[in-house]
Amino acid sequence: MSDDPLVLVERQPEQRTALVRLNRPKQLNALNGAVMDALCDSLEELDRDADVRVIVVTGNERAFAAGADIGEMAGASPIDMLVTNRIGQWDRIRKITKPVIAAVNGWALGGGCELAMTLDLIVAGEGAKFGQPEINIGVIPGAGGTQRLTRAIGKSKAMRMVLTGEPITAREAEAAGLVALITQDELVVEDALALAAKMAEKSPLALRLAKEAVNAAYEMSLTDALAHERRLFYLLFASDDQKEGMAAFLEKRTPDFTGR
Repeated sequence: MSDDPLVLVERQPEQRTALVRLNRPKQLNALNGAVMDALCDSLEELDRDADVRVIVVTGNERAFAAGADIGEMAGASPIDMLVTNRIGQWDRIRKITKPVIAAVNGWALGGGCELAMTLDLIVAGEGAKFGQPEINIGVIPGAGGTQRLTRAIGKSKAMRMVLTGEPITAREAEAAGLVALITQDELVVEDALALAAKMAEKSPLALRLAKEAVNAAYEMSLTDALAHERRLFYLLFASDDQKEGMAAFLEKRTPDFTGR
């Protein structure tokens, strides 16, 4: 067994961003329990770090993550799955308050596709492929693949992907609304970090509440979500960042946001 860490974390203090890299290259970054624990621990630590405002998660040039570790699950019983609560790790990721960008090269299949969708937006290389192939091994997606995919690309396209197990290209994913930005394969991480740096220039409080408001659109009725958005908007008027941002706009200067 390799002693290499399953997840590598690199901070960029000047940009107030951090890069988290899945590090199981021989297994195409297959997501076993240890990898997911390490990823969740790293994201939660960065979420608590006031010097980091935006996070990027990536894999390597061959795969973002080519699914769950089937060997770990093949012999499991329903009680094993319930007790270990593997899918509960995705809930930890969902609770990260800072923006998290998925930088995807190569394969993002099964749990890898679900992980990318659990994050806030996807930057993909031209050669990236997205898929939910669980149907090929006698199961269905279990970490949000049937739900987030349907919300992202619509029922008909999601049905095709989930029921056939066939992947789609990055261009197809962008056209369907799953991917926010396509770039050259060799520039995926660089461009994702540049996007993260642009976000990190904004108020940390506004970033956090904007993320919360957009996510509410998927989980509430329009009436409730509009009311939630309005409360968050009003709340920001209690912040120093709101005063600084509006003063800077009127004074035609760059704001200095402190997250207060």
